[in-house]
Amino acid sequence: MKIGVFVKQVPAKDAPLAIVEGGAWIRESDIGFETNEPDSYALEEALRLKEKHSGEVVAISMGPERAKQTIKEALAKGADRGIHVADNDFFKLDPLNSARSLAAAVKSENFDLILTGLQSDDQGFGQTGVLLAELLGRPHATIIMAIEVDAGGGRMKLKRELEAGWFQWVELPLPAVLSIQSGINKPRYATLKGIMAAKKKEIATVQRASLGISDSPTQRVERIYVPQKTKKTEFISGQPKEIAAKLIEKLRHEARVL
Repeated sequence: MKIGVFVKQVPAKDAPLAIVEGGAWIRESDIGFETNEPDSYALEEALRLKEKHSGEVVAISMGPERAKQTIKEALAKGADRGIHVADNDFFKLDPLNSARSLAAAVKSENFDLILTGLQSDDQGFGQTGVLLAELLGRPHATIIMAIEVDAGGGRMKLKRELEAGWFQWVELPLPAVLSIQSGINKPRYATLKGIMAAKKKEIATVQRASLGISDSPTQRVERIYVPQKTKKTEFISGQPKEIAAKLIEKLRHEARVL
């Protein structure tokens, strides 16, 4: 099987975020970056499928030069090669143009299977996998909790997580695109042997500007800001039964904890 995995580099969870003047994005100069956690589960699932069915795993990431580090980490864990879609201003792209760029970069690869994490830890749109499938003309399924591949028959049986503790089994033909649910597996750590081997693996660079994808957004982020903390005290008066009913109503519809 030839499997493509999209891995995104995002600000580290403990990074002290500062917003640039005007609120367009965060100041990236003084913070650390790491692999998007949901994408780590997609990578691990790809590696397990490779170990079971043989084949090749290709890690793909879009971003500035520093995004290559995320690809190198994937190579150290067992991916065979990487593709870097280079763009210093990729954060300005909306989900559709991001997906268009990634689809154009990998169209000639003819992957049997493409995996993405469910969403990114920075912007969290959760649209990349869905849009990629549409742009590449592939069947797609989301929130995947288990994958059973019949490579000879060219089909997959998939377990999807639904609401309220329910699950669903579906079948899809190959090739396909899947969005992997976090927690499907336990991502492996890179070994010293893997880190040394990664230095010899290929990372091809594709300039996003050369793909001919428009920068004209279909949506845009107006402003990023830190929510202001406020306190508000509300007294509920009346008989105990009335107070209890009002309290339950507010907990259910305003606080949304019931």
